[in-house]
Amino acid sequence: MGILEGKTVLVSGVTLDTSIGFHVARIAQAEGATVVVSNFGRAMSLTKRVIKKLDPVPVLLEVDVTNEEHLAGLADQLGQHVDRLDGLVHSLAFANPETALGGKFLTTPWPDVATAMQISAYSLASLAMACKPLYADTASVVGLTFDARVSWPVYDWMGVSKAALESTSRYLARYLGPKGIRVNLVAAGPLETLAKRAIGGADEFNNVWAERAPLSWDPKDMEPTARGVVALLSDWFPKTTGEMIHVDGGVHAMGA
Repeated sequence: MGILEGKTVLVSGVTLDTSIGFHVARIAQAEGATVVVSNFGRAMSLTKRVIKKLDPVPVLLEVDVTNEEHLAGLADQLGQHVDRLDGLVHSLAFANPETALGGKFLTTPWPDVATAMQISAYSLASLAMACKPLYADTASVVGLTFDARVSWPVYDWMGVSKAALESTSRYLARYLGPKGIRVNLVAAGPLETLAKRAIGGADEFNNVWAERAPLSWDPKDMEPTARGVVALLSDWFPKTTGEMIHVDGGVHAMGA
């Protein structure tokens, strides 16, 4: 019996088989969960292809977290396929690579900052609340971050957005905890995702991790991060909320 046996989980942001969300969905299924995935717009065609690698092929929903109608209808959409939701995985982030990343921090216009904040941080709250009518008596919301307690080269307004995401998770933990809903984050090391490849100069992170990770770090291996997310979705952390679990090879704890 797997650690998610009998549970139903929505995994957002599944695009390619190099996305963290895809590997979370894969491992969650292996651990017994019924998985539903979401994406939106032109990325839907990519998601349709990649989820054929999963067994069984999960239900795919279109959910644009900037679209109020999509959010308002999400519980009804989910309710057509599942009778409750035990877990939600927020694997969403976006910042315009032309203006908000790659060293352009001082000149980024507000509309691009606002977009990054809405999709990368506020959506944790809006998505969590959109799913609220379907939560089981206890449920787990898990998001993904790149430790934003410090500044990073070229990460710029995505770093600020991740800092907002981390704060948002703590406030959600405060307000949703009395309803039995846990909210936690996994802070992963640099991984070769589509999002990372869009950041000019992000390969510099790989050099940092190669030098400083005491447990070593493979930026092409999504398994450790996905396992961390699945563990937080399970019942093995029943009294853990508002936490940020590092799955980064130990870099966060090293001074140099």
